[in-house]
Amino acid sequence: MNLGFSYVGLIYLIMLFTPNIIWSRNLPQDYEKYAAGENKVLLGFERIGEVLVSGLCLIFSDFNIRSIRPWSAVLLISFLLMVLYEIYWVRYFRSEKTMKDMYSSILGIPVAGATLPVLAFILLSVYGGNLPMLIGSVILGIGHIGIHLQHKKEAEG
Repeated sequence: MNLGFSYVGLIYLIMLFTPNIIWSRNLPQDYEKYAAGENKVLLGFERIGEVLVSGLCLIFSDFNIRSIRPWSAVLLISFLLMVLYEIYWVRYFRSEKTMKDMYSSILGIPVAGATLPVLAFILLSVYGGNLPMLIGSVILGIGHIGIHLQHKKEAEG
């Protein structure tokens, strides 16, 4: 692991935060009702994971493109998952903005708004050979995907 600025990490964070900032002004109908009942343990995992992933992806240069080789396919797949995440958001912003829209799947990937970035960051950690980022991504996944699955179940119930 090599300490140093990661421009790839910065790109990922921009791709992650931009739609979330826009979303904060386009919440799904009745979202507050669901958010009030979130599991506190999952919320704790989500918050810890957010801090870890956001910080770690910027401070390790391991995530930067070193050279093009077969292993670069892992980074490419990770980036494509982030592009798919952006497509998910475009679809949400064009929708009626219901809870069903918020927790929809894309290409068979359940709760895509939570699953896609978590998978992308897991693959980024694999590409960079960075265990702390992998641990942070798994912690984030437990909380973020768990909360989204809880909301989806409540919205369908």
